[in-house]
Amino acid sequence: MTTVEHLIEDIDLGPDIGPGEVWLVGAGPGDPRYLTLEAFHALAQADDIVYDALVDPRTLRLVPRADKHFVGKRCDRHSIAQDDINTLLITLARGNRRVVRLKGGDPFLFGRAAEEVSALRNAGIPVRVLPGLTSSLAALTRAGIPLTLRGVNEALVLVTGHVANNHRQADWRALARIGQPLIIYMGLKNIRHITDELLAGGLAPETDVAVIMSASWPGERVFMTTLEKACEDSIRECFTPPAILAVGKTVALRNRFSV
Repeated sequence: MTTVEHLIEDIDLGPDIGPGEVWLVGAGPGDPRYLTLEAFHALAQADDIVYDALVDPRTLRLVPRADKHFVGKRCDRHSIAQDDINTLLITLARGNRRVVRLKGGDPFLFGRAAEEVSALRNAGIPVRVLPGLTSSLAALTRAGIPLTLRGVNEALVLVTGHVANNHRQADWRALARIGQPLIIYMGLKNIRHITDELLAGGLAPETDVAVIMSASWPGERVFMTTLEKACEDSIRECFTPPAILAVGKTVALRNRFSV
């Protein structure tokens, strides 16, 4: 037995998944190293894993015995509707299966977990949610960008750059005026609008921006630019989703803290 295995033996990993239960589990940013022990414990018990597009294949290979169901969504591509995902989870649970709904990052951060929990509870299905390391925080730390630094920022704003039809967009001009770093999820498609609005809100053209693509995945890339050049640079560098945009004073400190 290795030292790590010995240590895990002494940790209470919580209850086991019961037949007919659904657990929503945060997979972290991608690399299986960022799974929590609790998440790994849940995966090891699963009969079925219902996973999204931000789950790294290496994580799925850790649990070869479970049946896998891909329900990933990608912008501008045909994808399974949320109601159909809910129905699949309910159907599997009613078949007395142990179901893990595996979601990239943390289930409750831009992950639509609340909708799935509501649907399951309305159907009388026992459900539990396990936290995961959200992708943006992992992305910035891996890139050597401090999330906070005394004397530089007192807050950090997490905001989505993509919203569904008929939902209100973020007020980018108002966010520009608060003077705190922004971490923007799913912002690549609307990067021109976002950067134009942040400039209109008063951020300087030379404000530092980091574009981090596929954080912790084998194809991870980090590109440093400025607010006025971020759109053109992202196109020129062929950046594609999933990507995180980090905007603000702490971004400029990467040269000091990156390894």
